[in-house]
Amino acid sequence: MVASQGFAEFLREQLAPLGRVTLRRMFGKTGVFCDQVMFAVVAEDRLYFRVDDHNRAGFKEAEASPPLSYEKKGQVIDLSFWRVPERLLDEPDELLTWARSALAAARRIAVKRMSPRRA
Repeated sequence: MVASQGFAEFLREQLAPLGRVTLRRMFGKTGVFCDQVMFAVVAEDRLYFRVDDHNRAGFKEAEASPPLSYEKKGQVIDLSFWRVPERLLDEPDELLTWARSALAAARRIAVKRMSPRRA
C-alpha cells in the first residue's frame, strides 16, 4: 500500500532539510527520493530507510522489525530497507540523522551500480 496523503506530507516536511524530497508510487509502495536518489520506502504508512554495511551498526535499533522484503520463486529477497522505529517520527532531529545516514547509503549503492565492473 502506498503512503497516505497525510503521511506523505509529514515526510516531506520532516525531511525537507535534506534537499529536494519527492515521493513516487512504485510497485505498490512509495519511494522516497532526495535529489533523485531513493533512500527510503513507505509501505502501509511505515517508513523504511536504506541500509548498507556502513550504516547497519547505527541502525541496530531497527533490527527488531523485519526488513522490507518480497518473495520470488519461494525465496525471500531482502531489499536492504529497515523499518524506522516509530519513536523517531516524534523526534525530528534524530529522524534527520537516520535519514542522512540512509541517504549516504543510497548514494554509495548508486555509485557502486554505476561504476564499470572489472573483469
